[in-house]
Parts: sequence; C-alpha cells; structure tokens
Amino acid sequence: MGRYIYKRFLQLIPILLGVATVTFLIMYVIPGDPVLSLVGERYDEDTLERLREEMGLNKPLPLRYLHYLLDTVRLDLGRSFITGRPVIDSIREYFPRTLLLAASAMFLAVVGGLAIGVISALDRFRWLGRVLMMTSLVGVSIPVFWLGLLLIYLFSIKLSLLPPSGYGGGSLNYLILPAVTLSFASLATVARVSRSAFLEISSEEFARTARAKGLNEFVVYGKHLFRNALIPVITIVGTDFGSYLSGSVLTESIFGWPGLGRFIVRAILKRDFPVIQGSVLFMAVLFILVNLAVDISYGIVDPRIRLRKG
Repeated sequence: MGRYIYKRFLQLIPILLGVATVTFLIMYVIPGDPVLSLVGERYDEDTLERLREEMGLNKPLPLRYLHYLLDTVRLDLGRSFITGRPVIDSIREYFPRTLLLAASAMFLAVVGGLAIGVISALDRFRWLGRVLMMTSLVGVSIPVFWLGLLLIYLFSIKLSLLPPSGYGGGSLNYLILPAVTLSFASLATVARVSRSAFLEISSEEFARTARAKGLNEFVVYGKHLFRNALIPVITIVGTDFGSYLSGSVLTESIFGWPGLGRFIVRAILKRDFPVIQGSVLFMAVLFILVNLAVDISYGIVDPRIRLRKG
C-alpha cells in the first residue's frame, strides 16, 4: 500500500504541470483585458502601459509562463490584479467555508442515501422503498439552481423558518438550505447505487448462510452486507466530494455563501488572472488528493483489493 501511495504522488507531478499549463494558456486566449477591467471606461494609453508593466503583462508569453511555474513551485500563487492581495491568503479565507458546506452536504448525502438504499432493499418495506426510489429519481433530475430557489421560497419566504441567504458565521440556520440543496443529487445517486449493491450482495452465499443461522435481517445487512456494498458508494462520494470542494458555484451563488466557488466567479468576471490560475490549480490538487483517498479507502474497506494490488 505504501508503494502504491508513493507512485500515486509521483503521478501528481505531470498532472499538475498539465493543469497549470492549460490554465495559464487559456487565460491569455479568452477575450478580455484585465487592465481594462481595472481602469474602467476612462483611461489613457500611458496608464494602461504602466499597469501592464506593473502586472508583468508586457513581457513575452514564454517568460511569463516560466515565472509562473517557478512561483508555483515556491507555493507563490501571485497577487490579485484587483485587490493586490496574495491569492494564497484569499484561498485560506474562502476555502474553510466551502469545506464546511461540502462536508455537511456529503454527510447528508451518505447518511440519507444509505438509509434509503437499505430500506428500499428490504422486502418488508417494499412499498416504502418504491416511494423513496421514485423520490430519488426526481432528486437526480432536479437542477440545483431550481431546487435552491424552491427551498428558499418554501422555508424562507412562506414559512419564515430559515434565512434565505448569507453565511451567519457558519451557524446551522444558514447552513441547512445550501447543504440540503447541494446534497440532494448525491443523496439520490447514493440511494440508487447502494440499493442495487445490497440487492446483488444479499443473494450471495455468505448472506444466505447468515440468514440460515437465524440472524435478524437488520443484523445481516448491518454486519455482513454493509461493508461489501460500500465500494460503489465510496466511488460516488469521492467524485462528488471532490467537485464540492472545487467550489460549488451555483449553490454558493444562490445562497450568497462566501466560499471558494463564488470567489472564483467574481475573479472570472473581472479577468483577475492570478486568482483564477491559483484557484484552479488549488482545486486540481484537492480533486486529485480526494481521489487518492478514495483509492486508499478501497483497500481499507475490502482487504482483497490490497492483496490484488500487492
């Protein structure tokens, strides 16, 4: 396992180099001038040239790329063109809020999805399982922005139970609606996949043996089937959680949640190249690390995977 982790970390180098290169080139291909965004409508050419020199935009592209790579190796993601603040400091400020939202949404998705999956797989709750599966199908189909607006209208405007937007210092009242909105599609997917996994595994020999011993159905699922059904669920969790951490743009924008996704959207609108490049590279590292954690968890959940890797 240790050798496998070491190899995966070595694979990070070309991947991150590719992400950094593509991000850098795209910033200078898309239309828009960050200097013009900074000075507004009234400007003169001398001011533009001076600002371009201060930002390093008047240097040849290969030289800018080389400086960008060297700064990245030193963990220097540059300074914002708009605020002059180091990008790494802004990421430190905004990322914990995105992490709080992502972790809360993932918790709801896993707990709720597994519960629905188990209930739907049990014969004694067949009618309830069908209702829950239909609900999960609707959950996969509902767009995030529409669900968020619907929840705001119902719980904030009509019932006045929860605040419609804001951060509120990360308090639970402000967290519930965006977390439920973000988790809904993942919850539905986890429910459907876990139900299929439970139904498939419940017909295997070890499950029939456990039932033949007279064990309660809940004990069979909880002790013998649960761990074997986690592999496909872990895959979904890893993919979705990585995308959550990468900045849940729609959810954060709808609920006014001051996280990394909303921060990046503002940077894109203002053509703030250092912020965009640094944030995208940071998100790429996060996504790769999450997927590495998923691969490691496979071996923890199922020792047979460790043996195959060995």
